Amino acid sequence: MKILLLCKKFPYPLKDGEAIAVNQLSKSLTENGCEVTLLAMNTSRHHYKSKSNLLPKELSHFKEIHSVDVDNKITTWGALKNLFSAESYHISRFVSDEFSKKLIEILSNNQFDIIQLETLYLAPYLKIIKDNSDATVVMRAHNIEHEIWHRISNQIKFIPKKIYLSYLAKKLKRFEIEKLNEYDFLVAITERDLEMFKSLGYKNGCLATPVGFDLKEYQPEYSAFNKDLNLSFIGSLDWMPNIEGLRWFLNETWPVLHNRFPNLKFHFAGRNAPKDLANIQMPGVTFYDSVSDSKEFMLGHQILIVPIFAGSGIRVKILEAMALGRVVITSSIGLEGIPAKHLEQVILANTVEDYIQIIQMCYDGKINLLRLGQSARNFVLNNFDSSKLAVKLLNAYQKVIDSPSHI
Repeated sequence: MKILLLCKKFPYPLKDGEAIAVNQLSKSLTENGCEVTLLAMNTSRHHYKSKSNLLPKELSHFKEIHSVDVDNKITTWGALKNLFSAESYHISRFVSDEFSKKLIEILSNNQFDIIQLETLYLAPYLKIIKDNSDATVVMRAHNIEHEIWHRISNQIKFIPKKIYLSYLAKKLKRFEIEKLNEYDFLVAITERDLEMFKSLGYKNGCLATPVGFDLKEYQPEYSAFNKDLNLSFIGSLDWMPNIEGLRWFLNETWPVLHNRFPNLKFHFAGRNAPKDLANIQMPGVTFYDSVSDSKEFMLGHQILIVPIFAGSGIRVKILEAMALGRVVITSSIGLEGIPAKHLEQVILANTVEDYIQIIQMCYDGKINLLRLGQSARNFVLNNFDSSKLAVKLLNAYQKVIDSPSHI
């Protein structure tokens, strides 16, 4: 099966959920006999520049890799101008003439069975694809995009910003619904998201399949559980749900925790952090501007916190940490799409009081952190094996290709 993947950012380095999701699936598809070609935007916000002319070995499974520079910076003028436009500002920043030209060139020179769009932000190119290819068009929806921004706007306290983000979320929702039935097949990351898309009017072929992992790449190491208790966080700090969740934890929760548990430490890392986070000066808190190996960072701490209150889809970083045998404390929204159980494979905390209670239980020995970390690892082994998930997806694709009426 010949597959073309379209991505809104270059999927390297493997430090964020989207890059990991693209890499793991494409690698598993290749291992199952597919030829996978990549066409990615190399955006100004997440620009990848190789230190040599060689592409990283982690992407060697692709048959071909094409990238196009795209300027998608958020500007004050662009944001203001969009107030008087029916277009979604979220989407319009990913519309590129150069990307369109490259896409047409690739479609003119190749025949594909599947063209897979990685996220809604590639939907503006549907017409070009259908005008230049007979391939089955698949949307792999990493999130319900408008839902993220509705949730974010609901959390914002500054009224002008709240109103503006709500306005952008409504336009994004309109675009997301308008495009729904232009896809031949929809791959949702969770069953919950799939049901949501159906409720919004989606009627064609579909499948829910989560992000998978090659567990050979995630080797647990449990020596951190013999050290003093500490918390950690790692994630992209140019993604608003991460920023707002981390600010809540630092401003509302950490002062209380530090006062009650003065020996507790918090280590957090993330690229492109806002100044208030990058320059933070709080007792017991250490910030790392960048880490060379995110897995090594997670292995250095017993507990990863994911205090997220806006989002959709699935939080890849939670699954990565669980695969490494770490204990994860997250919110109900953070756990959406991950069928793990509180105090069995993961810990739920939605309030300051929840965190106090949980940390007290850890110090009192009422939570066996090592056993919980081992249980988390087994949970990912049993539910998120990338090879098994790729086979399931390929079988669905083959049915669509063999029987177009199936959709």
